Amino acid sequence: MDTEVLVVGAGPTGLTAANELLLAGVATVLVDRLPERSPLSRAGGVQTRTLEALDQRGLLEPLLASGDHPAGTGHFAGIPAPTGFSAHARQPWRAVPQAVLEGFLEEHLASRGLVVRRGHELVGLAQDADAVTATFADGRTVRARYLVAADGGHSTVRSLLKAAFPGRAGTATAVAADVRLSGADLPAPHTRGADGHWAAVFPLGTDGLGRPLRRLALGGPGRSLPRDVPVTEEEVREGLRAVFGDAVALLELCYARRITNAARQVARYRHGRVLLAGDAAHVHLPFGAQGMNTGMQDAFNLGWKLAAVVRGRAPRHLLDTYHTERHLAGAAVLRDVQAQSLLMDWTGSGDPDVAATRELFAALAELPSVQRFLGDRLAGTATRYPMPDTGSHPLLGLPVPDADLGLARLYELLRTGRGLLLDPDGTLAGAAAPWRDRVDVVERAAGTEPLLVRPDGYACWVAGSPESLRRSLAHWFGAPGVGAGAGLGADRASAAG
Repeated sequence: MDTEVLVVGAGPTGLTAANELLLAGVATVLVDRLPERSPLSRAGGVQTRTLEALDQRGLLEPLLASGDHPAGTGHFAGIPAPTGFSAHARQPWRAVPQAVLEGFLEEHLASRGLVVRRGHELVGLAQDADAVTATFADGRTVRARYLVAADGGHSTVRSLLKAAFPGRAGTATAVAADVRLSGADLPAPHTRGADGHWAAVFPLGTDGLGRPLRRLALGGPGRSLPRDVPVTEEEVREGLRAVFGDAVALLELCYARRITNAARQVARYRHGRVLLAGDAAHVHLPFGAQGMNTGMQDAFNLGWKLAAVVRGRAPRHLLDTYHTERHLAGAAVLRDVQAQSLLMDWTGSGDPDVAATRELFAALAELPSVQRFLGDRLAGTATRYPMPDTGSHPLLGLPVPDADLGLARLYELLRTGRGLLLDPDGTLAGAAAPWRDRVDVVERAAGTEPLLVRPDGYACWVAGSPESLRRSLAHWFGAPGVGAGAGLGADRASAAG
């Protein structure tokens, strides 16, 4: 066995998964087919839930200190929907280009001894009862107990698995580009011009010379060209003129590509010892960086569960909850993105029925309750996972809010990558004692209620009886007394299950 887990793909999803596994002490190899990290950014924003998860790993402050990452507001189909106007959002989304985020995470991993193995083009994959064997184009092989596929929308792993990938193929394209534009004061983030042409402009911080960069998207009638047709400067200039006239001009085109409205999701996120995550599991229009953020949340969900299986501490069902929870979350994102594509008339059809529906939706979006609803969905904080022994507590299954517990914040206590039990009355420590090797207990935490938090920051038990707490501990953290090296049989059962 060469390693415990092989992660294929060193984008945001793969880097996050590798960090979660490393935090849990799992031997991990991270490979990527590219000979060097791409300087291009396919996404430009980090949503609230992802920022919270980074804070729970001690990575948020150094990330924000790494450059100019301004806060911004969200949108739904180009209609403003502030992500800060939300029942649960604690952090407004930040403009962090994907290339910057990848560089930050890769450097963090390298500082802990995990270096991305580049130039590894996967060409073969085989599973047996004990492991996965990956074969690369140069003849090298890596044998691992599990493989995490984070190799993007054209996933080689998914292809080799022949995994069902139902959904809709792309029917039209638009332009996405990183640009410098004239004028300090630009129009609203989403602007509609005449005859169905539209543009979207968002801040991306600054370039190496301190000049403001922006993410630009352009679409409308006649703008759907094959994906392999290069985007030219003149095409971008003409698109800007169609929407803004002479008010906005292109100063520099840094990067451009064509995006499609394809919408697909794998039928199963788990194939034996292979787990699919990120764009390898779901593709859709890149509205609001939902793809990158959804992929990183896949990795936060999967990492601690896979680590528990590898270390022999997981109940048999645990790895299957990765598919249950994240397929549900991914499907919700796809529905939201498809609804946005229709409402904003992405292809510029000029359909009057769409225009009337958009007008009505825009009026509804002025209501505070609707803004809170949309804000939670765009911030990634609306995802509620199904929990056993479900009660009526409104926090159960949701990401926990941060709280000042006196000596530390709640999020700071999650940086170990372990579970966390808040025991404000000091009455639950005995019930949790058999799990103290994998769950930290904070007694007498003022101003809180009894709360069990999973390593990924989700509330899995709130204010129940000691007996219900023991059931939840066993459900999520396995049988007490089972430790690393004791789970080969459980590992095989989990792989087969």
